[in-house]
Amino acid sequence: MIIGIRELKAGMLALLIAAALCLQSKGVEASERETLVVAGGCFWCVEADFESVKGVKEAVSGFAGGRTQNPTYKQVTGGNTGHYEAVQIQFDPDVVSRKTLLDLFFRSIDPTDAGGQFCDRGESYRTAIFAGSPAQKSAAEAAKAEAQTALGAKVVTPILGDAPFYPAEDYHQDYYKSSERLAFSSVGVAVKKSVAYKRYRNGCGRDARVKQLWGSAAPFVK
Repeated sequence: MIIGIRELKAGMLALLIAAALCLQSKGVEASERETLVVAGGCFWCVEADFESVKGVKEAVSGFAGGRTQNPTYKQVTGGNTGHYEAVQIQFDPDVVSRKTLLDLFFRSIDPTDAGGQFCDRGESYRTAIFAGSPAQKSAAEAAKAEAQTALGAKVVTPILGDAPFYPAEDYHQDYYKSSERLAFSSVGVAVKKSVAYKRYRNGCGRDARVKQLWGSAAPFVK
């Protein structure tokens, strides 16, 4: 009976040590992540672009910069919320730097357009970078100045202060790679979301305009 108690105590100790190591590991992983929030027009496209970048852990479609708390997609696209369609990019700075992501962002949009992006017009489709600290603001301003010099045209994308980020409905997440079928859409009936996304992106002229602006420097143009 005494041996059984000792074995039980040893087993419990082993479990506690394993749990502690697991929590420590998760804490280290979490500390490696940084966040960048940007608005670049249609959030499906921005999410798709940045989830292809090595070092990006996750890109989440959502809204930022407006007055309405926990807005819906319908509210934002309807206007008067002040929100941008935005994407929260979580990345490992040991693999990809904030500067690199900012440079990629500017070269994946039309930063000369203040009224929206490509075929999508209106306040929710404007471009912006949200800076959560003085260091982030400085990095964003430097990337903007560099993009303006490289482009040879005025860049109108604003650098805004920190703002709450609200994830969009689950329906919008990973839209570009979803095999779920849509009963009806503007680009077809009973098509997969992934197919609808490609048709939308092509029809909206996103890649064509980005290539026209940036040429071979455009990172995501197929």
